[in-house]
Amino acid sequence: MDYKKAGVDIEAGYKSVELMKKHVQGTMRPEVLTNLGGFSGAFSMEKFKSMEKPTLVSGTDGVGTKLKLAFLLDKHDTVGIDCVAMCVNDIACAGGEPLFFLDYIACGRNIPERIATIVSGVAEGCKQAGAALIGGETAEMPGFYPAEEYDLAGFAVGVVDEKDLITGKEIQAEDVLIGMASSGIHSNGFSLVRKVFSMKEEALNTYYDSLGNTLGEALIVPTRIYVKALKAVKEAGITIKGCSHITGGGFYENIPRMLPEGKRAVLKKDSYPILPIFGMLSKDGDIAEKMMYNTFNMGLGMVLAVAPENADKTMEAIRKAGESPYIVGHIENGEKGVELC
Repeated sequence: MDYKKAGVDIEAGYKSVELMKKHVQGTMRPEVLTNLGGFSGAFSMEKFKSMEKPTLVSGTDGVGTKLKLAFLLDKHDTVGIDCVAMCVNDIACAGGEPLFFLDYIACGRNIPERIATIVSGVAEGCKQAGAALIGGETAEMPGFYPAEEYDLAGFAVGVVDEKDLITGKEIQAEDVLIGMASSGIHSNGFSLVRKVFSMKEEALNTYYDSLGNTLGEALIVPTRIYVKALKAVKEAGITIKGCSHITGGGFYENIPRMLPEGKRAVLKKDSYPILPIFGMLSKDGDIAEKMMYNTFNMGLGMVLAVAPENADKTMEAIRKAGESPYIVGHIENGEKGVELC
């Protein structure tokens, strides 16, 4: 008896590392001090000494049951983008610049080519965020995960000068709410999605004119990464007063997280285009409108609050960064919460 006969292939692990190195290398930043394959990753903070009060911000998350869709479609090159996005968007919400990322892949069987494909997506997400992929872990766990399945999670660290933290404390009545378009469902609500739509190959490969692609293609689209857009707003000299990453819990849970007591967000539902996939979900699943807004991003992946005089300049900066912004509402005095009208 040996480790391989017990279900853990050490040689496959070595091969996975070799195959992923070319993807990881493209994410490197000058501050990275170690090579892939060591016991830890080192990152120099020397560059950030010029900040008055350099402050670390962190985020951790996974892809969730969207992975089930990746298994069914046998498409593994974009879920890594989702994993990175879920972490770095949270960091950017605090005003932070993502610095580095680490991934964790647990699988029933280590298939080196598949692991490398997953990591290629992680690397792409890191490139979009400007973060270095400085390490990770691939754990082969036979008997715990089915042979053809895996889980994917990650952890990111960023930095911000304490004075530039986005806390929401300065939000005032009449401040403008600007939303940035999502690419689709992103990485939240898939437990409900999988109950509404058939997860059979035929259904997932069915083309819909309203979607412009197959159902599976519409569902697997990776999460947008908003780091560069938020950085562009900051570099335009605009103070972002509050910022919400619209993830699980939709509008009703996430937008209040940026609000101070005594302030209420009022959003207009017709102020931006809602993607067709959400209409299909609501109709096919007979999901009430409030539940849709309480579960999904409904076409907005990020919502930020700025002073009224900065609204146009903010929209311009976001567009130049390649995202689609919309003025979606405003702030009022009142009980902390969200009102959709």
